[in-house]
Amino acid sequence: MAAASGVDFEPAALRGFLDGRFGAAGDFALERIGGGQSNPTYFVTHGGRRMVLRKQPAGPILRGAHAIDREYRVLEALHPTDVPVARPILYHADAGLLGTPFYLMERVEGRVFDNCALPSVAPAERRDLWLALADALAVMHRLRPEAVGLADYGRPGNYFERQITRWTRQWRESASEPIPELDRLADWLPAHMPPDDGAVSLAHGDFRMGNVIFHPTEPRVVAILDWELSTLGHPLADLGFCVLPWHSAPAEYGGILGLDWAAEGLPEEAEFVARYHLGNPGAGELLPFHKAFALFRFAVIFVGIADRARLGNAAGANAAETAPLARRFARRGLEVIEGRHVL
Repeated sequence: MAAASGVDFEPAALRGFLDGRFGAAGDFALERIGGGQSNPTYFVTHGGRRMVLRKQPAGPILRGAHAIDREYRVLEALHPTDVPVARPILYHADAGLLGTPFYLMERVEGRVFDNCALPSVAPAERRDLWLALADALAVMHRLRPEAVGLADYGRPGNYFERQITRWTRQWRESASEPIPELDRLADWLPAHMPPDDGAVSLAHGDFRMGNVIFHPTEPRVVAILDWELSTLGHPLADLGFCVLPWHSAPAEYGGILGLDWAAEGLPEEAEFVARYHLGNPGAGELLPFHKAFALFRFAVIFVGIADRARLGNAAGANAAETAPLARRFARRGLEVIEGRHVL
């Protein structure tokens, strides 16, 4: 069997593995899923089973990156709880089969929106979808990590200090072209860090509209996706990241800045944040710092995408096109701390 387009392993190897694990099946299909920029993801059909496969990218990777095993651990911990995730099926650590470790999870049917303006649904539905996203984030943050075996999933405390250090180091070590705006953010953040309030939750690390599956017809999140960056962290890091569409334009990864929110049926940022706090009243106040930090981290992530594109092992086919967003998000971070927006 020849490798299908976009597949970085031999499909026959996977089919043989699944036949041995679940019994021979007449139907087998494999489809690469676009959208992600990190761990390659595929739809897999094997007989009556509809699954999703996540694996590490082929080629050299940074130490500690693409931690597939951590993703699978989170799914196993959260699936019995109220936090909506796909049912985990199996984890395979041996890279000999597909070239890298991988895991399988149940395919969840529903809707995924990659544009935060939600143009594919009626304006009357959009506000409820956004508020459902706030509800899902609140449910995740209310969960106590130690109650589900995740007490050691990361280092609690001093989250922003450690994260700023980590992402600044990644930026400084990159071979990217200079981005003065990113340097300014890297200097501003540690000087304006709020006092550590000791809040610790499971932090998703990439919680946004495009990383959840909504119910096929209802405004309800049925699965949170892409747990690669998850750890123990501060809930306001996720919240600050999730409100970035209100601070970025449609051409900047599908933001909503500059749109007529009322006319489009979109909530204002304050309503989204209030809905989140309704579900997680213990969370502190969302400050410009938290949003600037989120934009800084997102900018460095796009620097990493550009670096991987140069090495030829970025997972997203459009990696080279999205790489310039690093400078755009750095500029948006400066706008947040200066209290202005430039359309």
